[in-house]
Amino acid sequence: MRIDIITVLPELLKSPFEASILKRAIEKGLVEVHMHNLRDYTDKSYNQIDDYQFGGGAGMVMMIEPIDKCIASLKAEREYDEVIYMTPDGETLNQKMANSISLLDNMIILCGHYKGVDQRVRETLITKEISIGDYVLSGGELGAAVLCDAIIRLIPGVLNNETSALTDTFQDNLLAPPVYTRPSEYKGLKVPDILLSGNFPEIEKWREDQALKRTEQRRPDLLK
Repeated sequence: MRIDIITVLPELLKSPFEASILKRAIEKGLVEVHMHNLRDYTDKSYNQIDDYQFGGGAGMVMMIEPIDKCIASLKAEREYDEVIYMTPDGETLNQKMANSISLLDNMIILCGHYKGVDQRVRETLITKEISIGDYVLSGGELGAAVLCDAIIRLIPGVLNNETSALTDTFQDNLLAPPVYTRPSEYKGLKVPDILLSGNFPEIEKWREDQALKRTEQRRPDLLK
């Protein structure tokens, strides 16, 4: 998989890919992540990539020209399955969406900023719009990092135990059941006996029951 991220703040995106699972995925050659500074694609003075919005109003708008030039430059080198725009009014990211995107080969992620991008960008260059929640961030960089983390960990070979991703919360529209580790008793707090029984069919049934119970209590909307 190759991910090209278009941003005005590439330095903000470096650290998430320089540690832990994402770093190992890149080092294994399972994914490529490339940052592209949008200011490199403008011929305006002071590397300007935004301007006042027509009709007046507060907030600057990212101009279409540098975005178009950057995307065109990338598309001249390879084909892309999706050109994604991170925006608060996009489709909310969920596990089903992450599963689907993780199967792609190449994608571009455009990080919004200021008041957003010129609407013509969204109408002609973008194929998918994604939000990570009903709130507004200073830019799309953190949202892009969240999206990348969610999809990269699903690529075969990234996690040491691939079964782990398949049993994560939301994979089957249920929250994950409680988990325990050593010691089996701590300050009078005991691990449920069933988990120490070695009866794996019963353990699996217990986990399914607990997952359903937890979902009913915390996220009943997932069961509808």
